Amino acid sequence: MARYNIDNLDQRILGFLIKNARMPFLEVARECEISGAAIHQRVKKMEDAGIITGSSLQVKPKALGLDVCAFVGIHLNESNHYETTVEALKVISEIVECHFVTGSYQLLLKVYCRDHEHLMDILINTIQRIPNIQKTETLISLDQTFERQVWVKDKKHVKE
Repeated sequence: MARYNIDNLDQRILGFLIKNARMPFLEVARECEISGAAIHQRVKKMEDAGIITGSSLQVKPKALGLDVCAFVGIHLNESNHYETTVEALKVISEIVECHFVTGSYQLLLKVYCRDHEHLMDILINTIQRIPNIQKTETLISLDQTFERQVWVKDKKHVKE
């Protein structure tokens, strides 16, 4: 796949769509002072290049009663078995992210639970019972200060 170079206009388009994936293309076109067809073409090119992979709604976990966010570092007995471990972790709905990382852990998870008891249950009775998991270390988030998509330069004041 050829590398797609994002220009200032693409950055502006991405900026609008990251803030609101439901923003109509015609509104994006008005903001960018170009035609709706040009927006469609550029979005299609970015989709074809794998830059845009879809759009989704964001759900706030606290609104669903998931008041505890935790990060769980996992130490594996053998790192080469991480794929089978990841497959076992995928079925645990409380885990929303799983990263194979460098450093002290092999895997780093982001987990949402109702309360501390629910977190403890998930850790002891589910995660720690997966074969090849040697031990876990849990960090509880006290507050999420901000959240965003990947960084896209803000080019509000740049005209094409």
